[in-house]
Amino acid sequence: MSKRTLGLLVACVLGVAGVGAAQAQSTFRVVMHSDLKIIDPVWTTAYIVRNHGYLIYDTLFSIDGNLQVKPQMVDKWTVSDDKLTWTFTLRDGLEWHDGAPVTSEDVVPSLKRWAVRDPLGQVLWTKVNEIKAVDPKTFQIQLKAPTGIMLEALGKPSSNVPFIMPKRVAETDPFKQFEDTTGSGPFIFVKNEWKPGERTVYARNPKYKPRPEPASALSGGKVAKVDRVEWVAMSDQQTATSALIKGEIDMIESPQHDLFKVMEADKNVKLVNLNKWGLQYVFRFNQLFKPFDNPKIRQAMLYAFNQKDFLDGVIGDAKWYKTCKAMFMCDTPLASFKGFEDKYESNFTRARELLKEGGYDGTPVVLMHSTDLYVLANLAPVAKALLEKAGMKVDMQSMDWQTLVSRRARKDPPDKGGWNAFLTASGALDIVDPLSNAYINAAGDKGWFGWPKDDELMRLRAAFADEPDPAKRKELAIAMQVRVSENPTHAFLGQWYNPVALRKNITGNLESPVTIFWNIEKK
Repeated sequence: MSKRTLGLLVACVLGVAGVGAAQAQSTFRVVMHSDLKIIDPVWTTAYIVRNHGYLIYDTLFSIDGNLQVKPQMVDKWTVSDDKLTWTFTLRDGLEWHDGAPVTSEDVVPSLKRWAVRDPLGQVLWTKVNEIKAVDPKTFQIQLKAPTGIMLEALGKPSSNVPFIMPKRVAETDPFKQFEDTTGSGPFIFVKNEWKPGERTVYARNPKYKPRPEPASALSGGKVAKVDRVEWVAMSDQQTATSALIKGEIDMIESPQHDLFKVMEADKNVKLVNLNKWGLQYVFRFNQLFKPFDNPKIRQAMLYAFNQKDFLDGVIGDAKWYKTCKAMFMCDTPLASFKGFEDKYESNFTRARELLKEGGYDGTPVVLMHSTDLYVLANLAPVAKALLEKAGMKVDMQSMDWQTLVSRRARKDPPDKGGWNAFLTASGALDIVDPLSNAYINAAGDKGWFGWPKDDELMRLRAAFADEPDPAKRKELAIAMQVRVSENPTHAFLGQWYNPVALRKNITGNLESPVTIFWNIEKK
């Protein structure tokens, strides 16, 4: 055999071996709820970018399966007797994807950048006098006044998450996006394979050192058990369902409820609810204009509405929803029905009485109707029917969600391109905490779209931030809920659940209010 022939033979063998090695790699393919087009999770609050962040970054603290804050990158911490100086020590083995060690010099600018953009970070930073690196593994936060939200803020689980980034990245202007995706998390972003509209790829970080505790939601040991995670872009739900049944993908993050029966009928597919708290539907008032500038008329809506009609209109199957009169959601530490016991029962008699007391003069309500997102599309027609039964006039204007998102930021009068109301949904993590809950941020022009202004509600919110005692914090949360029942900022319209759809050979998915990819195995 000539050397040339031998060389060709070896090349063929190596080529086959290479193919075999590639096939042996475990790749977890998922259709996410959205395509990834932005990679900076501080610049945007989009959930898809938050989920991207959890793959490649790590956090100082995180929440477990019971919403309790646990240390993650932090090994230990102390608080001075006067509660003004917090000293944190990073755990051993933290390393950036490029091999450099994670240090306190990275933590300080990461927190500063996050606090500029995040509402909870902004609240915390009003209390911060100084944050500094003491040594490579130790940093210190010195306060102007004690606060009860330090660990809650540093462990904030949803947008914006205080992810820790390399110093050179964290020093980017908070209002400009960065391009450097070096993290220290359990997966590495494969940027050269990222094709928006097609796929997003992550590779297992072989040098990541998990915490020793068992994984629980966003806390504990983040063990990457698959070699690659691929987010496959498929906007059509029926196409995604067909791909799942054929085994071309392994999971759909947010499957469409009316396709559940198709998936359940396949022996290789399962539906699993990983977020036990779910999501909440919300009807938002614009308080700048009639008729919802009057609290009596907003109260009337709480009596006119019932949650079941909204939930049946979209979700349909009671297996996947729950009526719930708790503003901070049922089955959570701050759950209470106080103030809402007699509301959400479609008591049209009481609703009409309140409309009369509020001087409702027949002003039409401009209700924005989102038509292109199936989880929202049927909500506005339900609201219109209930409002009209209560005696209101409704001008329902249909548009796609992106148009609605743009229009809701306008403060023009409703008859000049503005609006009176719209409906949306939020995940549990953005609802259960009074400081993260944007709907009760009654700061007027500085608040969320709808711009409620309520000094008493803001006083209670500030007291909640300053109160360290859990029992007293719950009392303040209940007081906020009662205040909202009297001076409504929004109507909350039930709790619903969106399970993931999985191939049955996928195991290890953790219960979590955020979609995560560690601990997952593909057999």
